Amino acid sequence: MKIERIAQVQIQNALLPGKVIVLYGPRQVGKTTLVKEIQSSVNRRTRLINADELTYREALASQKRQTLDEVLADAELLIIDEAQRVPDIGINLKILIDNHPEVTILATGSASFDLANKINEPLTGRRITFHLYPLSYPELSRFFGPFEARTLLEQWLVWGSYPEIVTCPPHLRARLLGELVGSYLFRDLLELEGVRRADKLVDLLRLLAFQVGQEVSLAELATSLGMNRRTVERYLDLLEKVFVIYRVGGFSRNLRKEVTKNSRYYFFDNGVRNSLIQSFNPLTQRDDVGQLWENFLMTERWKAHTYADRSVNRYFWRTYDQQEIDLIEEEAGRLHGFEFKWKARAMSKTTQEQFLASYPAAELNVISQDNFVEFLR
Repeated sequence: MKIERIAQVQIQNALLPGKVIVLYGPRQVGKTTLVKEIQSSVNRRTRLINADELTYREALASQKRQTLDEVLADAELLIIDEAQRVPDIGINLKILIDNHPEVTILATGSASFDLANKINEPLTGRRITFHLYPLSYPELSRFFGPFEARTLLEQWLVWGSYPEIVTCPPHLRARLLGELVGSYLFRDLLELEGVRRADKLVDLLRLLAFQVGQEVSLAELATSLGMNRRTVERYLDLLEKVFVIYRVGGFSRNLRKEVTKNSRYYFFDNGVRNSLIQSFNPLTQRDDVGQLWENFLMTERWKAHTYADRSVNRYFWRTYDQQEIDLIEEEAGRLHGFEFKWKARAMSKTTQEQFLASYPAAELNVISQDNFVEFLR
């Protein structure tokens, strides 16, 4: 089952001579499948190698021009999958590009913090970065059809949109999600950062799973986990860097009444969140539908901005008297506020009045099942 990815055309258009294209994303989102599609689509000599294989990993780490030239062979486009496996990958790619300015390199990596640290400085001015996430709603809608996508919406709110989970038989979803969480999402952390307490990572994520859409106190997390605050901060940072969660801070230009101390955390995939708490009940049997809907819309909006290459600042807004708005976007000096409601209903009049009194030029909208498709375009 082939689901066309929005990023494919964008990446193909960026395959310029002398450039290194870096494709980041969590494990199992389809990076290898995507680069194979690109390889078969471009009209040039290509070579795809997997840095998981020791022979290629050692050759790419050699920093010897002759060895690197042998890896490149006569390729005009060199594709390196799992590039984060190669020590000092940035230096070696720089050597290749410096000596073969007519060549393009496409490198994929799941451990963003590791690959970024190795690539950023050596490839300054030569690098173009893309991200790939679990399947987006527009991608699913284009594949299944708009009507069918709406009928499958509840399924994706519960099971998420990793390609394998979308396409696998229903009876295998829970098992495959469990393996995804246990084997893939933590692999980068445990191998590359020396984190030895996988149980604490899982406990931390479970706490966050129950607090989607709520402000998270690092002090309370530390107390609940029996860890110090600095370690909790480090774990959260690592979990963000391997695309498990992401943070949204509070918005304020009036510190006297607006709350900004804590952050909110969301998951890049609803299925991963539900797997952590082992809850796959249908929406009619859940009391967290609002959280699932908010997490889904926050993440889908993130994907939409990323794939459109739009730079948008994202926040939540809350006052000390408990008025709040789920998402505030700041783009080109303009503010747009969004409240997420599974069932369509108006935003609190008090909330609207208080926010617009401080930010009269802002726009406010409620996003429900009735208009979410437009919100995600």
